[in-house]
Amino acid sequence: MIRSLTLAALGLLAACSAVNAPINRALHDGANPPLVDPAPGPPGEDELYVGLAFSGGGMRASAFAYGMAEALREAPTGTPNGLLDNVRLVSGVSGGSVTAAQLGLHGPAGLRGYRERYLVTDAETYMANSPLNPLTIVRGLSGGANGRATFARYLDETLYHGATFGDLRARSRVKTWINATDMANRTPFLFSPETFDALCSDLSSLPLSEAVAASAAFPLVFSPIVLEAHQGECAYAEPDWLTAARHNPEATAAMRAHARALESYADPAAVKYVKLLDGGITDNFGTTGLAVERARARAAYAPMTPAEAVRLKRLLFLVANAGVEVDYGWTQKIPGPGGAQLAMSIAGASLGAATRAGYDAMRGELRRWQEDLVEWRCALPPAEVRRLRGTAAGWDCRDVKLFVGEVSFEGLDPEARKALNAIPTRLRLTPDQVDRVIAAGRAATRASAEFNGFLHSFGGDAVAERMAAQGGRRIAPARTVAVTP
Repeated sequence: MIRSLTLAALGLLAACSAVNAPINRALHDGANPPLVDPAPGPPGEDELYVGLAFSGGGMRASAFAYGMAEALREAPTGTPNGLLDNVRLVSGVSGGSVTAAQLGLHGPAGLRGYRERYLVTDAETYMANSPLNPLTIVRGLSGGANGRATFARYLDETLYHGATFGDLRARSRVKTWINATDMANRTPFLFSPETFDALCSDLSSLPLSEAVAASAAFPLVFSPIVLEAHQGECAYAEPDWLTAARHNPEATAAMRAHARALESYADPAAVKYVKLLDGGITDNFGTTGLAVERARARAAYAPMTPAEAVRLKRLLFLVANAGVEVDYGWTQKIPGPGGAQLAMSIAGASLGAATRAGYDAMRGELRRWQEDLVEWRCALPPAEVRRLRGTAAGWDCRDVKLFVGEVSFEGLDPEARKALNAIPTRLRLTPDQVDRVIAAGRAATRASAEFNGFLHSFGGDAVAERMAAQGGRRIAPARTVAVTP
């Protein structure tokens, strides 16, 4: 009797869960094209390269990323959109992926009116999220309270309007990485040509809204987003870089795990359906793509093109950390946490650990990248320099510096940090909360030592003085993590 009741209860839970149908199509001919294929501009362009990584954190993360982007727009570089015109790479996780996709698809123009069209709206419009509704709790504990037709639908109606990765390639010079988590392999899942090649799946036809919804599919709140592995429907052959990454004892553990995941996608005995949840579970900064691109290209200049790498003089890579709220409530008493609170605490602990590890790994990867890049540049024949750069005039192979920094609440005063960290990780905030976070993103970026060091490096004190005048104070020259050749 007890067993029968248990089975009946489990069956009821399963029936209550939201189940998502696969969102991807098969790829029958050839391989997926690159995310972007930017043609180099005339000589003198592309000397400044900006990369951005936007962390998770619901609407708070979306607003913080927007504030950070606005600080870049306000940088007095003499171009219409400041440093936003120099963004060539943007990576997003969870709430940060909403802003990343908007910037990647539309460029700087996509952020004009973004606050009114998205940030101050209710992105939970189609969601079941009331903690007082027993059905919502049951569905959450049984696999997820909401299916993909909630948040993805809202994103498509509000921002992306049916745009696909194919549209992104056609419109943009910004390489855009959207990151989720493969729950079976317990690895980051990057919406990239390499990943979809292994799935024999067409990335170009996939709506951006679906990828962003997968990136933001927080456990319990959302059911896993499902992709089908279409093994046998294309002539997929594992690339050499993947084989090398999997068997190379010097490869990082993260890279070997990524290689094993791609191998499983091509094996029908291992994977039929890939189940995706929030990217922050495994990589809350979405920087896995850096290691993947370098391994895939087997070239010192990756993730840049050779032309970009030769023209480059200064690179700024900023990571937006919108923070994760800390709840000490259950630490004040012996019982707890339990039930849903326990599940959320476990998920939050995983997100926090992924954030710390991801940032440290990314800094190390970029340090190695600068060293390799200088060595590669200095080995180029003069004729190749002229071909890639347009001219050899003024060429200095060692004149390249990287500035890598984290933009977070930490640089703000304690009261402001406390108020910001109390803003919930939800997809609906009050206008006052949104504006507070936007202002924090702008202020934290302007206060960033790496951001100001980057400005000094190409514009001298004149740029810094103009930026200081906008912010109301003089900004001192900054430390950087650049490796001096």
